[in-house]
Amino acid sequence: MNYYEYFSEVEERFSRRRGAVLLLSPLDWAVIETWREAGIPLEAVLRGIDNAFDKYDERALRSNARTRKVNGLAWCAQAVLDAAEELVEASTGEPAQRPQHEQESGFEAERVARYLESTAMQLEAAASGTEPWTAKVSATAQRLRELAASLRLEPSQRLEDLDRTLTVLEEQLLLALQASASEAELVALREQADRELAPYRSRMSGAQLKQVQQQFLHKRLLEMRAIPRLSLFYMGVGD
Repeated sequence: MNYYEYFSEVEERFSRRRGAVLLLSPLDWAVIETWREAGIPLEAVLRGIDNAFDKYDERALRSNARTRKVNGLAWCAQAVLDAAEELVEASTGEPAQRPQHEQESGFEAERVARYLESTAMQLEAAASGTEPWTAKVSATAQRLRELAASLRLEPSQRLEDLDRTLTVLEEQLLLALQASASEAELVALREQADRELAPYRSRMSGAQLKQVQQQFLHKRLLEMRAIPRLSLFYMGVGD
């Protein structure tokens, strides 16, 4: 499936069910990309969004009261996971088994620490060359190991604060990668982005176009250098 089609379909369904135009936030885009990277079919995502809003509407009707608008896709995350499991059961006839970490909260301190260390190892492997960006990648790997050690010493620290730190580290990495990329590489990436986005331009605002183009560019730059995403949203991808 075209990279943009997945994003566009999810954005359109969420906005339609919400009943008001809402520009997706960077967090929303991260949630969508996590679903896509984890191999969750678009059908399951759309069904999960519908199921979540159906329950929301049912509760609002029963209470006969106005409720707050849903302002983020993360609110649909559990319903999407449930829909994906239902698809697996329907196609195989066997109940889908969740990994043990998903039967728990999914973000236990020790598991997060292991994720940080595993990501650090991937960064260190990517930084084995002599390109200008490798120094920044190595420094980021060291910082992840420090964060993992800190989390083990203080397991109760807020994961929201940790994820904000990871977001800053990833943004710094992307700046280094973009600064060191050749003109030909950047032109080729933008041409690919424009080509894949063409069928969806009429369905997106200028702000949305800019957002998804930037997401595409960042994703491809990371893939070219074999650098993993850092956010805790990507913990489950590949498990």
